[in-house]
Amino acid sequence: MERTKEDLVYSRVVIEFVAVANELCSFLEQAGGFARTDFIDKSRKILPLLYYKATLLPGTEAVFEEGAEQFVSEEEWQVIHDTLLGKLGRFNDYPEAIDPVLKDTEDAVGGSIAENMADIYQDIKDFVMRYHVGTVDLMNDALWECVQHFEQSWGQKLLNSLRALHNLMHGDALPEDEEKETDNPANNTNTDDWIFSQRQKLWNEEDD
Repeated sequence: MERTKEDLVYSRVVIEFVAVANELCSFLEQAGGFARTDFIDKSRKILPLLYYKATLLPGTEAVFEEGAEQFVSEEEWQVIHDTLLGKLGRFNDYPEAIDPVLKDTEDAVGGSIAENMADIYQDIKDFVMRYHVGTVDLMNDALWECVQHFEQSWGQKLLNSLRALHNLMHGDALPEDEEKETDNPANNTNTDDWIFSQRQKLWNEEDD
């Protein structure tokens, strides 16, 4: 029996990806409330989960010919980028070649964790906001675009950032963090009325 678009967009793997995507967006929006080492530690835990959940997303075909609505403005992207850049400081830039023999040579092309994660945030936040609209065709196209961008863009940026974060956490570049822990603002977004939140609660009840 062929699955309908509604079956697809409300499937368990998609809803679980939406939940992780929403968690990542909230985390990056609240990044200023974390000490540097805590931010790095939490980033290297949530990024692999997002990547894994993205690999499970089903394929679909776009309904609309025109591009989907963009929710994240350039100004909002800049706020996320600047917050992360300020949080990471001189540890933001990383060589594409982590190999210590190459990383200080001209062969090492530089990258930016803040820029990568701001780009990931933009794609993921747009996806989450489109799902929040709650119409099946828009959700279908949001899913289609998210998979395309994952395969062609933000998936690689995620892996590059994760590699750099791992090197910071377990290498000898990052000194003991002198920042004091600050309160992490609570996520006040109420998602109880989101239909995919209701579906997830139903699954949990069935599992019990």
